[in-house]
This record gives sequence, C-alpha cells and structure tokens, in this order.
Amino acid sequence: MKLLLNIKKENDDLGKQVNNLVKITSISTFLKYCFALIFFISYFNLSAQNSNFSTGKKYTIGEISVAGNTTFSEKTIITYSGLRKGSEVTIPGEDIGKAIKKLWNSKLFSDIEVYVINVDGNVANLQIKLSDLPQLNELKINGVKKGKKEGIIKDNKLNKGTKVTENLITTTKNFLVKKYKKNGFLNTKVHINTIEVQDSIETARVNMVLNIDKGEKVKIKDISFNGNTVLSDKKLRKSMKGTKKINRIRILKRSKFIDSSYQADLGHVIDTYKENGYRDARILSDSIIYNNDKTISLVIDVNEGEPYTFGDITFIGNTVYTDEQLSRLLRIKKGDTYNGILLQKRIADETKPDALDITNQYQNYGYLFSTINPVEVSADNNIIDIEVRISEGKPAYFNSVSVVGNDKTNDHVIYRELRTRPGQLYSKANVVRTVRELGQLGFFDAQEISPNFINPNPVEGTIDMEYSVKETGSSQIELQGGYGGGGFIGTLGLSFNNFSIKNIFNKEAYKPIPMGDGQKLALRLQASRFFQTYSFSFSEPWLGGKRPVQFSSSLSHTKQFLFDPLRRNADKSRSFNITGITFGLAKRLSVPDDYFTLSQAISYQRYDLNNYNTGLFTFGDGFSNNLSYTVGLSRNNTSVDPIFPTGGSNFNVTAKLSLPYSLFSDVDYEALAEERDINDAIRADANATEVARANASTRIAEIDQQRFSWLEFYKVKFSGEWYTELTKNVVLRPKIEFGFLGAYNNARGDIPFERFYLGGDGLGNFALDGREVIQLRGYPNQSLSDQDGGTIYNKFSLELRYPITLKASAKIYALGFLEGGSSYNNFRDFNPFNINRSAGLGIRIFMPAFGLLGIDFGHGFDPLPGQTTKHGWETHFIIGQQF
Repeated sequence: MKLLLNIKKENDDLGKQVNNLVKITSISTFLKYCFALIFFISYFNLSAQNSNFSTGKKYTIGEISVAGNTTFSEKTIITYSGLRKGSEVTIPGEDIGKAIKKLWNSKLFSDIEVYVINVDGNVANLQIKLSDLPQLNELKINGVKKGKKEGIIKDNKLNKGTKVTENLITTTKNFLVKKYKKNGFLNTKVHINTIEVQDSIETARVNMVLNIDKGEKVKIKDISFNGNTVLSDKKLRKSMKGTKKINRIRILKRSKFIDSSYQADLGHVIDTYKENGYRDARILSDSIIYNNDKTISLVIDVNEGEPYTFGDITFIGNTVYTDEQLSRLLRIKKGDTYNGILLQKRIADETKPDALDITNQYQNYGYLFSTINPVEVSADNNIIDIEVRISEGKPAYFNSVSVVGNDKTNDHVIYRELRTRPGQLYSKANVVRTVRELGQLGFFDAQEISPNFINPNPVEGTIDMEYSVKETGSSQIELQGGYGGGGFIGTLGLSFNNFSIKNIFNKEAYKPIPMGDGQKLALRLQASRFFQTYSFSFSEPWLGGKRPVQFSSSLSHTKQFLFDPLRRNADKSRSFNITGITFGLAKRLSVPDDYFTLSQAISYQRYDLNNYNTGLFTFGDGFSNNLSYTVGLSRNNTSVDPIFPTGGSNFNVTAKLSLPYSLFSDVDYEALAEERDINDAIRADANATEVARANASTRIAEIDQQRFSWLEFYKVKFSGEWYTELTKNVVLRPKIEFGFLGAYNNARGDIPFERFYLGGDGLGNFALDGREVIQLRGYPNQSLSDQDGGTIYNKFSLELRYPITLKASAKIYALGFLEGGSSYNNFRDFNPFNINRSAGLGIRIFMPAFGLLGIDFGHGFDPLPGQTTKHGWETHFIIGQQF
C-alpha cells in the first residue's frame, strides 16, 4: 500500500479559468503572507497508511519517478528538483519543500504533488506528479481595428507558444484598460477567455479570446468648484491645462477625461492659488458624477486659506554678487503678493535653460556647484520673510571636453563649433549655445543632442563635459516640385551637406561619397515649360579652418523661354541664355553680439537674348551684363532644431549694388530718354505709317541696348521672423518681408532684371534673370505681379505650427497660416495695406534623404489682378522647400 505525501501546490499564475480539470487547493494567497508557515503546515499533512512510516524521521531516498501530464523528460524534472537518489531527507522537511519551490519557480507547471510510494526500512521511494502550464495556441481579438491587433500582441507578448498564466491574463487586462482610459475611454472593459485544446498532441494548449469593449469616449460636461470665493470657476478651470469641459469651438484641447492629466491639473489649481498669494490653499475632495448623457461632471472642493504677502527678503552667503545685484534679478519687493511659483522661477526656472534667474547668473560665470535655496523664516500676520541662502562653492573649470556619437563627421568639424574648451571657466550659457550650434549644423538629430556632466569635483572645482550626438543623413537626393498657375516646376539633383572635398581622390573615402568635413556641394537640374537651369555650388563654412568665415561659390547656366499669354505656354523660338558665377564670404561677428553674420558676394551674369522681345526686353537680339556686389547683415538665434524652431528670431537685411556707370559715362541718358519717349509715341500713333512705327521700334531697341548693356541698379531687401512657443508644442511664427529695386539715374530707368514675382508656392527661387519668386499661398504662381515682375513688394504672414513627431527618421508638423502681400511697379502705387489676403492649412514632412515635403491648401480672399471675384482655393504641393 502506497503512502501519499500530500505536499502539493497549485499554480497561482493560471487558475481555474485555464484548466478546470485540476481540482486542487491553491496556496498562492497564503504564500504571499507567510510562505514558511504554509510549508510547516503542509509538511505535517501526511496520510500515513503504512505503519512503518513515521513523520519527522530521516529517510534515504530510493527510487524517484515522475508522473502526470508533462512533455519534459523524467531525468530533466528530477535533476531540476534537486532531489537525488541516496541522499538523506526528513519527511516532511526542508529538502522536500525546496524541491517543490524550485519546480514551482520555473513557471512551467500548473501543480506539483509529491508522493511517498513505499517505505522499506529507512529507504523511501518518491514520485513527483505535475502538469505542464498550457501554451497559447490561437489568439482572437475582438473590438479593435485590424491594424491595432499587432500592437496589442507585441505590447503584451501574446505570441503563439507563450505560457498562459493568470498573471499574464491579469496584466494584459490592466494594460489595455489603462491604455484606453488614457485616451478618454473611461468605461473600457476587457474580458479574456481561454479554451483548452483537445487533440492528440500531448502538449497542453489553450485558445484565447480577447474581447475589448472601449465604449464611447467619456467627455467632461462641466467642471465646478465649491469653497472658492477669491478665484472664479472660470479662472480655476483655465489653470487646468489637460482637463477641459466640452467647448464646441475649441480645437487644440479636447474635453476627454484622462485621469493622469486630471491629477496633474489638481496640482495646477493649487499653483494658481499660490501665484495669487494663497499659499495654504488645499483640495479638500474631488468627485466624478456620471451623467445620463454618458458624460461626466467634475466637482472639486477647495479651501482657499488666507492671502499672504512678501516681507523682508535677505540674502545670506553671497560674496560674488551684492544684495542689490541679486535683488534686481529676483525682481520681488516687500509688500508684493506672495507667489511661491514666481519666487522659485526667479531663483531657478527649470522650464527655460537660458532664463534670467539667480541660478543662471551664478552658473554663467563659473559657479556650477552653487546652491540657492529660498527659506521662509517667518509668516507672522500673513507676511512671509524670506532668506535666500546661497552656497557659492568654488568656480568650476572644464577639465576635458569630448564628443561621442559622431561616426561620419570628423572631430574637428564639431570641436570648432564648441564654445566650451578645456581649462575654460564653466558657463551654462556656453553649454546651451553649443547645443544650439551643433543642432544648427544639420548633421545631427537636434532633439538627441545631450550635454553630459562627468566627474564633477566640487573640491577641486573641475568638471568633464561630454556632448552626445546622433548623426542623421545629411546628404539628399534633391527632388523639388510644385504645381501652380504656371505649371509644374521640378528639380532633380544631389546635395551633399557634409562633404569632404580633400578626399575626393581618396577611393577609401567613398562610403558612398567623401564625407565628414562639413562642406556643402550641390549639383542641380531645374526645369519647367519655361526654363531650364543647371547649377553647381560649393561652400566651406570655415575657410582656413581657424575662424567661422564661410566661403561659397556657384556656377549656373539657364535657358529661359518667353511666356505666350494667349496660348498660356512657352514659345521655344524666343529665348535667352543666362550664365552666372558668384563668389561670397560670410563672417560671424562678435558685436553687437555673436549671433550676427556679415556676408558679402561678388556676382556676374551674362544675358544673351534671342528674339526675346517683351515690354521690358525691347532689344530682343541683344545682351546685358550684370556685375554686382551684395552685402548683407543677418542675426539668427533660433532654437536648436532648424526644422522646427521653438524660439528665437531670424532677421536679414541685404543690399545688392552695381557700379554707377552713368556717373563716369559720357552718354546723355536724359537725351536718350527723351528720344525714346518720342519714338514710343510714334510707335503708339495709329496715324503713323508701318515703316515709321517699325523704325521707331528699332530705335527703341537700340536705345534700350545702350541703356542696359551694363546693368545699373540697387536692390534692398528685408525679412524678419520670430518663433514663440505659446503652449507646449504650439509655436507661433510671424514674418514680414519687403523688397525694393531702384535706379541711380532715373533717366536710365529701372532695369528689366532682378525683379520680384509674387504669388504661389514659392518654387523657382533660382537666379533666373536675377528674379525672385516670392511665395504667397492661396494664389497661382507669380499671379500677383505683372508679367514682367514688380520693383516693390511687401508681405506679411502668420503661421501656427504643431509637431506630430520630431523623430530623426521623419519630422512631421501641421500648420495653419494667414498671409497677405502685394507687388508694385513704383512708389506712387505703393500701399502696404492694400494686399491680397489668404489663409489655409498644411503639413510638412522632413526626411533626411529627400528634404522637406509638404502640401498646402490655401484660400485666396481677394481677386487676381484684372478680375472681380475672389480667387478661392489653391493647392500647393512642395518637395524640397521650406517656407
């Protein structure tokens, strides 16, 4: 007769729902409280059916056998249990308990039973009986779209063959409920059923059915407060950034209930009270009321407390700065309404790395190890006296400065941009500026640049600095295209933005091209129905390698065809060729500050006309030469990411000048102008003979050829844009532009080149007869200027941007815009407020290999020149251009 040692354990990870055939008592709950006690009780729960068996006695293990529903070999199970034939054990005792626990912790079995088969003297034969945990066979998910199922499987590790435990079921339920509640589905319900697979395969398996009932999004119908007398419900609701009640006209903030946002917003309510002097304000209770229309209402009870004011503010421990200097930074006076939030920001504003606060004042001048703590020392009569306790510490110096993560970009390209050098006094402003400069290079993911402080040593006053960067694709297959009133404009080319020209003959450097020296090389072919242009450009940002002096050069050749307004097409028999070359230098300045750049360039264009007669080009078979000097001053302090700046501004003013040839020429341009007017009158006289009109046209062409053989002009442009983060991730960008083309000698007149063409997507921004194509969405390309362009333009725009993702692989942001602008031929007609207006929406996608892609839907509110009805909607598709 066999003896049963009733030491068994049910798998608390599976339970009855998985295997209803196993009818044993679970001890998992008891184990959580007192594992040792349970084993003590279990060890003495013996059915002694053999009078030779005595509990608590030592026995030598004889044979060990394995039984039950398992696919594991007997040898594997015995070995893993730790029980060995011939070893002495106490039955029941610690060794048997350890064996059961070890098998249990493997998480492979649903229950474990140990039998004493028989006893012969002091030799006991044992049997281990167990069953395998079932594996997941098939999974069916109901209640979600097909595209979401793979994510659920991945997030919860519900792959085929996974061991199905109760813990797996519970964590899957909790994960899904929490996930959907976070998205506003407050009433989400998740049910999981398992069904045992009955077939000839010995392995225990189950099919799982996962039912998800998200229900409808729960929206907040109302948010009300009790106990508030000082601050209104409206003001308190406004302080809740992520919890809003239903408002049909609100777009950016939804009214769905998210518990995590709600809890954070309760803190924001208290912060609002603290900002208004009520530092003792408390949330007494809050409740959720479920309404019949499937919405909820939030009721929040507050205790406002009493108002406080600032008393005396004293500084202790400061030797570097005087009390007066620190008071000017703190900008809080005795008698001001107490505002703990403002006080902390004036001490150290964690939201702005370059904020004007006391901590930054110390850290920008070397005191990295300084600590500044405001302490309330008295609150008598609701007047709070503050001591600002300062421990300045030693000034810190950079011991070493390094960069990691640059696999392609050469070290010297990065190190020359660093504003922190070994041996230099620590400055937080220089660290922040370095991060910005590295981001502006365009070689690294601006969101991933991280300054890491290593080996800080307050005693010695040293710090090691490491900049961690993540490289992105800086070379582009340049595809640029767009549709507008003038047809399709496309660009095909290669743009290498981190080129290394010194390795151009080094075969080993082609991976696939020589890279790493920060130079830019571009080859482009640009074409439409009306022109073809070929260009080559090269720039070196640090000429000589010692100073930030950028050298740039470009060479281009263009063939332009005359636009036939009757057929709305190009006339290939009438064209002119344009060949140009430009050399430029741009130097970073140190005054007024080092955000300024002075740029200069010398350019030459040769225009050869072939039967290209227009209102401007009367010398249709002639030529013109354009030798000009361009000087520009710019200031750019936009924030780190050049694709999606969140702060700063960018201003540019340029002047392009030719030589004043008329000053040292013996040509009487006033006489030529009078002669031209006379011939122009003959050409317009209907009573004149055909021969007279033809002769007049010929003479006008000769005069114009003489006037414009060498172009004489000046051209002034200005643009300014600002970036302001209104709320988190919502950026406002206003921009203004102005351009003017003038002449030194009015008798010589305005040149037929270098003009402004307003309207459309802004594509075609090339050196085509010096023209500049100005983007104004909502209207066809170049439709807001005369056929021959304008000499004056102004433009205003307002853009609101919101990022969808800013990952290195693809940066995507949506935008809304308001724009207005006009083009004029002279100052007599100039009116900056008489503009063509538009508004619309768009999206931008930046991918390193292709640059910026985008589409805009613009609505023009005003009629085109010569028309009487508003233009309406216009679609602009852009590849490779950023507005």
